[in-house]
Amino acid sequence: MTSDRNPPAKPSDEADRKQLRMAKEEGAKYLESLEYMANEVADNGGKQHAGDFIVAFAQERAEGMYHLKNGKLEWVEAPKDTNCHMEIAVLDATDHRFVPYLDITCTLKKDGEPPVEFKPQFLWHPGLYHYGQDLKVPGDGRYDLTVRVAAPTFPRHDEVNGKRYAEPVEVTFEQIGITTGRE
Repeated sequence: MTSDRNPPAKPSDEADRKQLRMAKEEGAKYLESLEYMANEVADNGGKQHAGDFIVAFAQERAEGMYHLKNGKLEWVEAPKDTNCHMEIAVLDATDHRFVPYLDITCTLKKDGEPPVEFKPQFLWHPGLYHYGQDLKVPGDGRYDLTVRVAAPTFPRHDEVNGKRYAEPVEVTFEQIGITTGRE
């Protein structure tokens, strides 16, 4: 999945052929895990190419997580008023590796209802790094999900391959099915 904007990575003074091959192998495994999560684990999921990124989502019911409190991990149930867990993954369009440290803003919109806006945070998961958040949505049904990814401010290595992510992207997944509830 490359385009003129996302040419295959090329050896440079920063990354040799072996490093680039290993990055693509890592990305292939991440993409496989993402597709498993979106298609077999979650209630719904999808992905779209957008500029230098692939933006993906997976939707599940609201769920609790471990949080570090006073130096100890404690289980925290999802807030009582939440009924949806939305996961967002952003991959490099060239090698398919997860892109960390992003500023992401999302909007879920159901016809006739006020939009639900949220900024997913990074979530560690044993099978798939992603951004996510528990939400309160009006109920089951069809929604449009818009995901906006700001151009990241982190430095990039490599004069040949490092000129990526300079533009923000926005994608909309139209009429996705949302199943509400709590796990």
